[in-house]
Amino acid sequence: MTGGVPASPSGSPSPSGSDSGPPLLRLDMPVQFLKGVGPKRAEALARMKILTARDLLYHVPRRYDDASTITPVALAQVGMDVTVAGEVRSKGVVPTRSGLRIFQAVVRDASGVVTCAWPGQPWVGRNLRVGDRILVTGPVKFFHGRQIQPREHVLLSRNPSGSDASADPDDLAGTIFVVYPASEDLSQWFFRQVVARNLDWLAKHVVAEDFLPPDLRKALGLVSLADALRTLHAPPSMDRTKPAVRRLAFDEFFLLQLMQARLRHRATQAQPGLAFVRTNALVKALHDSLPFALTAAQARVLREIYADMTSPRRMNRMLQGDVGSGKTLVALFAMILAAEAGRQAALMAPTSILADQHARSIRKLVRPLPVEVEVVVGADIGKRRRSARARVASGSAQLVVGTHALIQEGVEFKSLGLVVVDEQHRFGVRQRMALAERNPRPDVLVMSATPIPRSLAMTLHGDMDMSILDELPPGRRPVKSRVADSGTRAAVYQEVARRLAQGRQAYLVYPLIEESEKSDFRAAEAEFARLEKETFAGRRLALMHGRLPPDEKDRIMRRFQAGRIDLLVATTVVEVGIDVPNATVMVVENAERFGLSQLHQLRGRVGRGSEAGLFVMMAGGGADAEERLQLLSKTDDGFEVALEDLRLRGQGDVFGADQHGHRTDLRFADLLEHRDLVGPAQERARAVVDRDPDLAHSGNALLRVLLEHRYGDRAQLFGVG
Repeated sequence: MTGGVPASPSGSPSPSGSDSGPPLLRLDMPVQFLKGVGPKRAEALARMKILTARDLLYHVPRRYDDASTITPVALAQVGMDVTVAGEVRSKGVVPTRSGLRIFQAVVRDASGVVTCAWPGQPWVGRNLRVGDRILVTGPVKFFHGRQIQPREHVLLSRNPSGSDASADPDDLAGTIFVVYPASEDLSQWFFRQVVARNLDWLAKHVVAEDFLPPDLRKALGLVSLADALRTLHAPPSMDRTKPAVRRLAFDEFFLLQLMQARLRHRATQAQPGLAFVRTNALVKALHDSLPFALTAAQARVLREIYADMTSPRRMNRMLQGDVGSGKTLVALFAMILAAEAGRQAALMAPTSILADQHARSIRKLVRPLPVEVEVVVGADIGKRRRSARARVASGSAQLVVGTHALIQEGVEFKSLGLVVVDEQHRFGVRQRMALAERNPRPDVLVMSATPIPRSLAMTLHGDMDMSILDELPPGRRPVKSRVADSGTRAAVYQEVARRLAQGRQAYLVYPLIEESEKSDFRAAEAEFARLEKETFAGRRLALMHGRLPPDEKDRIMRRFQAGRIDLLVATTVVEVGIDVPNATVMVVENAERFGLSQLHQLRGRVGRGSEAGLFVMMAGGGADAEERLQLLSKTDDGFEVALEDLRLRGQGDVFGADQHGHRTDLRFADLLEHRDLVGPAQERARAVVDRDPDLAHSGNALLRVLLEHRYGDRAQLFGVG
């Protein structure tokens, strides 16, 4: 491609002062050079993070109104929420005795007049003139007569002469009103005008940034980038906006997957990995010693893992599975292959109690094998600490289980070949990377204890290959789940007491630690005091929550695990990981305050022994909350629960809690509506990177620039910038 950065639409010279440069940079022109902007408005746009022509092009409407949504003024009744369109007939600011200033405008359409009032917003009047046509949306209230209190308003047209321009709804038939994100300094009117004046020029030059060839667009059923953006800013009809959003959704998925594909290449192929030689000396011995058969899902996932480990390509794989699906056993088989090939394997868990639990399980399973298991945790001191580190350093400990202490100074491996990270979301990005960045670089397997929909997993973790355990071992007894209300609490507590009398243990989980004057939710501290004195007097109770020091939480959990506590009153710190087979019942108060996936994880703490578990959700949020919770009483499939959780909570909450280190920036893509695009986006991104890892070829120069625009800081953090 040849050509220079063009003159701006207003005829001003390009800011570079040069006639050479790739056309793909034309939309990087400072926004002030667009028609109708200028330096002063550019400053206001900068405060909205709109710095370039491209930024303005992607400042797309957040909503559309059409004639079907407009209510004639005469039909707007108190209690309704309406959108009306009409002419401003008069305006003014009305002071009140309290000092509040209210801007009011009388708006007329062909059916009548209504007062619109903006309490405490006198500045609204600065941008409205008598004779302007406006669109207002808000509730109709009664205050000295009927009035609308707009949540927002849109200036449709200026009428500086003040002549009669009352809006007849019939005149608006087929009209679509664009509603942009605006600010106090920059009105809807400004955005509508500046976009309208520059849209042809913007759409013309975005053609150079369309990285999808026509044949691929056709195969995926996607419109061109120019058509998509032009449609979003000036839709000819409402039904045309969905294909436009779908195209931009694909672009977001693709660019995110492109960055993650480069991370994946860096992790797996930029440097040679370890090719483990499989002799079956230990793998077969472990398999033959098991008192049960592997599930078909476990066997399939192990084939995927072993294919990675025996190839020169470094493994970088995520293992997803539901509670009880056998992730730890799969990880153990991977560790045994490393030991069989003369290498060490390390499993890193987020807490010392979970590390000890893993070590006990692994020692029991490998007892017939000639391998040694060592535990390395931060609490170790003195001779115990020195001897554990010595066995790791000498290589006599082939399987090493520990906490973040594994990455502390002084812990040296003789020949680390495999790193397994359990509950990967509990570690920071750098913590997970630290154990794996050694020479030679070991294979990496991370395990996720929280099932998430495949489309979300691929979006968040596209830098890793994915293995999913979607089958539970036969004979596993399902946990009985039910929803209860406050009227049945006494009966629920009687059932808990009955199980305690049989020698079993129980959990009571609360959403809060302390009671609040602003909340009527039951709090752990207050309830603990009452339960200990009244409901469960004579039983051994303990209180555990997130504010306790780590050592204290660990001590309480170990006592509960050892059977020295009957009833554990807790917040969600018991959500994942710990295995107490004797705990058969859990009651969750104010269950409507929890996400469905979180409740599913809590449910996984009971029924882990020979007796069936009971999970009771105490609901106090009305019929809607109870209906949502009933899903858990109908299914024990964590992936189905997670999909419904995503549908209910929205992806914003999911990404807000993401610790993976990749900013997603999904403004257009919806993981439910557009999930069919994630796979094709990942497939194409990986194909591009497989051919050109550094995007150095001239044909990929555009992709490199677009990646830098969107993910420059993240790319540099992970060394793929």
